[in-house]
Amino acid sequence: MVLNQKHISDHIVWAKINRPKALNAIDFEVMEQLEEMVGKIEKDESIRVLILSGAGEKFFVSGGDLKKFHTIKSKEKAVDKAKRMQRLLSRIEQLPCWTIAHINGDAYGGGIELMLAFDFRVSVPKVKFGFTQGRFYLVPGWGGLTRLVEKVGRAKALQWLGRSEVTSANSVLAHGLIEHILKGENPKQETLKWAEQLTKNDRKFIHILKEGAMRFSAHRQEALDAEVAPFSKLWIDEQHIDRVDAFMNKKK
Repeated sequence: MVLNQKHISDHIVWAKINRPKALNAIDFEVMEQLEEMVGKIEKDESIRVLILSGAGEKFFVSGGDLKKFHTIKSKEKAVDKAKRMQRLLSRIEQLPCWTIAHINGDAYGGGIELMLAFDFRVSVPKVKFGFTQGRFYLVPGWGGLTRLVEKVGRAKALQWLGRSEVTSANSVLAHGLIEHILKGENPKQETLKWAEQLTKNDRKFIHILKEGAMRFSAHRQEALDAEVAPFSKLWIDEQHIDRVDAFMNKKK
């Protein structure tokens, strides 16, 4: 299993992407197991909080698995993959329970897109947040651009992505990308204590509150959907292919 799940209490589930050798990158297996988990949580009325982290202490999620996804060579398949991730992240966003991304290590590219689909983000102190899609001649395609602009504003989102910046937890907290930096002495217990405050009301209440907060923009879904086409166009661009090849050869 590349996604481990554990009931911490009657109302809290902790899931962990367990691919430390691949820096907890998202591949097809991770996608499938996340889809399965979300399907179960959608139906389980007892769950009021879902927490997601990466295995180990070095990485939350390093992004999409370039080695696995580099097998996608056509625009049609790139569209299919992007739409699949869009659907998954939208389902996470719309879960009738609270969701917390526990940023236990560095987050890059698609890892940031993943955490943005969660209601809240709490981070250990000394981690890096990398908006590095541009290094591979890509733009966000999983809804990450829309959600990033929502969180930090247009100018800061464009700066981070345009310059492919890698920045600190303190910096992203100052701009509202994450909600809280943990002390770091016992991150898991700190996050659970933070999460416990969200378990006081049942899922009916949580669902109504979250649904209400999603009504602020009538065109939001259009913006999310519109990310797929430019992402897929760049996916098959020679500059993207060459940069991924160079990166993979460098790793070898």
